[in-house]
Amino acid sequence: MRRKIIIDTDPGQDDGVAILLALGSPAEIEVLGLVAVAGNVPLARTESNARKLLEVAGRTDIPVFAGCPRPMLRPLVTAEHIHGETGLDGPSFDDPTMPLQQQHGVDFIIDALRAAADAEITLCCLGPMTDLALALVKAPDITRGIREIVLMGGAHFEGGNITPSAEFNVYVDPEAADIVLRCGCSITMLPLDVTHTVLSTEERLGRLAAIGNRCGIAAAEMLRFSERFDLARYGWSAAPLHDPNVIAYLIDPSLYTGRTINVTVELASELSRGMTIVDYWSVTDRAANVQYMRSANVDGFYDLLVERLAVLP
Repeated sequence: MRRKIIIDTDPGQDDGVAILLALGSPAEIEVLGLVAVAGNVPLARTESNARKLLEVAGRTDIPVFAGCPRPMLRPLVTAEHIHGETGLDGPSFDDPTMPLQQQHGVDFIIDALRAAADAEITLCCLGPMTDLALALVKAPDITRGIREIVLMGGAHFEGGNITPSAEFNVYVDPEAADIVLRCGCSITMLPLDVTHTVLSTEERLGRLAAIGNRCGIAAAEMLRFSERFDLARYGWSAAPLHDPNVIAYLIDPSLYTGRTINVTVELASELSRGMTIVDYWSVTDRAANVQYMRSANVDGFYDLLVERLAVLP
């Protein structure tokens, strides 16, 4: 049965590839809407980028909503140093012509979940979790309609990528992440421990470009732009790919392995704010709340990505 999903996103090149992967998988995924949140770049950029990606893929039937312009309690931290001024630097995208919906993204999430059957909709969080957290605070009854929350965020074995201890999506709005992780819904986390193994080698980027359609070429161009920062930071021969793992997990969960454990978020310490405290070895008695993925079938992931982007325009 197809998964009905809402994608909450802050595009970002890797968000862009994740969105394209979802759009290229109609047998498994029905995208109900995209909600943009401030994160990699400010909200005015992320909502525009979401519409650009839908237009490139020929899916202007999918509505785009603007969510929150800043974290719940803290000033916004962005990542233009990785994603460029627009967030989608690399390809040349036209300005979007499809409309932005007037309804606030948080209210769209609430209305969609209230109208859903029990456990019907999966929330895919590709950026800071501000929108979903505020929806849960404003309307706690919506958990009834949530099948699963699948998010890219957090880290344990790999440390952080914005501070020594924190992963970017959690760091930007740790209070929101804390609310989501405590909501009682089924949660699957794709952390840096997985995404740092999913490396976009030159051969893999070449396969995307060789598809020859505009979505495959755009994906390759986006990743070639964003990789320059990670190549310099890590000294690796290829850069990690983050957000598309959320969508790949929905399409083929067998690509990933992990365990169900307790994960909490550090909120108070200035040194470790936004750190995910991952009880991977069950050394506490805190209740398990997250399916925490630890490894991926990387070749299988890239085979899937190439296959699905090939069906797009």
